[in-house]
Amino acid sequence: MTRGRAAGAGALAAIVWAAAEPLDRRVLGHDYSDVALLGKLVTRSRAWPLAGLALHAGNGAIFGLAYRELRRHARIGAVPLALAEHVALFPLGALADRFHPARGEPGLAPLFSAPALVQATWRHALFGAVLGRVAGE
Repeated sequence: MTRGRAAGAGALAAIVWAAAEPLDRRVLGHDYSDVALLGKLVTRSRAWPLAGLALHAGNGAIFGLAYRELRRHARIGAVPLALAEHVALFPLGALADRFHPARGEPGLAPLFSAPALVQATWRHALFGAVLGRVAGE
């Protein structure tokens, strides 16, 4: 897989994740959005959704590149890798709950919580599934 394909697959997977957020927010009744988390971190203007989506897609592209490199050395699937990243980084939600400049605003319900854990788990699994499919896993 080329670097471009890996980065594109990761970016696309992140965009699919972002598109799915409204569904799980309604189903679980928990207003946690990674797009809001990232966008409201860098701007408080009306442009935060665009900024958040751009940062989220960029993070997905970086993850896609990391996935490509790991796949060159080990047979690891995109879903297990995405879930491992989730398990490793989920505790950082406690820091966001305490220090994010927009904490408490729409889209930033508590991140270190059971509903957010469910949301983030399903989102990472979706991300990994899309990444693996597009990357040709």
